[in-house]
Amino acid sequence: MHNAAVVGPERAMRAAREAAGRAYAPYSGFRVGAALVTGDGALYSGCNVENASYGLSVCAERNAVGAMVLGGGDRRIEFVAVHSPRAAPCLPCGACRQVLREFGCRAVIVEEGGALRAYPFEEILPNAFGPEDL
Repeated sequence: MHNAAVVGPERAMRAAREAAGRAYAPYSGFRVGAALVTGDGALYSGCNVENASYGLSVCAERNAVGAMVLGGGDRRIEFVAVHSPRAAPCLPCGACRQVLREFGCRAVIVEEGGALRAYPFEEILPNAFGPEDL
């Protein structure tokens, strides 16, 4: 975790790139890093961790969410930056989108066409199911 008054998309993407470099992806070789920024400006990173029993693998975005929860601060996600050296844009999978939605994620930042692009969260997970639907 990094505390800062304001962490912008560029800083978050740098953290996502760094996290991707630490990924454990011996089976697919598809390394992913994610870095999310909370409402209080904290930055949390995660990388994907594969498992020989493929279903037990955990995505970078969900590992970043786990770090955020463990950090104990603000749990509102302003945005998440996602990076893979093998795919651009690298958008979160469906399971990660649902987990990010749980914490009110407002935007997803990806690399696209050599620049950063922000997708409003509602655009990548329209009509989402959330806590208010229970």
